Amino acid sequence: MSEQKDLVPVEENWRARVFLLGGAVGTALGLLSAYLYVRAAEKTYGDEAPQAPEPRDAVKLGMLLLSIVRTITEWGSRR
Repeated sequence: MSEQKDLVPVEENWRARVFLLGGAVGTALGLLSAYLYVRAAEKTYGDEAPQAPEPRDAVKLGMLLLSIVRTITEWGSRR
């Protein structure tokens, strides 16, 4: 039987790389989301402040984010 090689080499500093990559991706997505939100609000409301999101919208967003975190956690459990 042939020996199966890992797709990602195991290194001692893999944890630091994961944290740095996760932080960079999270920051980039957060900034992009904020930019798109502001752009859409300015287009709709002009210089006025937009209406605050309703609680049900915040709950929906929270559930979606938990789903994403759960999927990423499952990736770490794969063998």
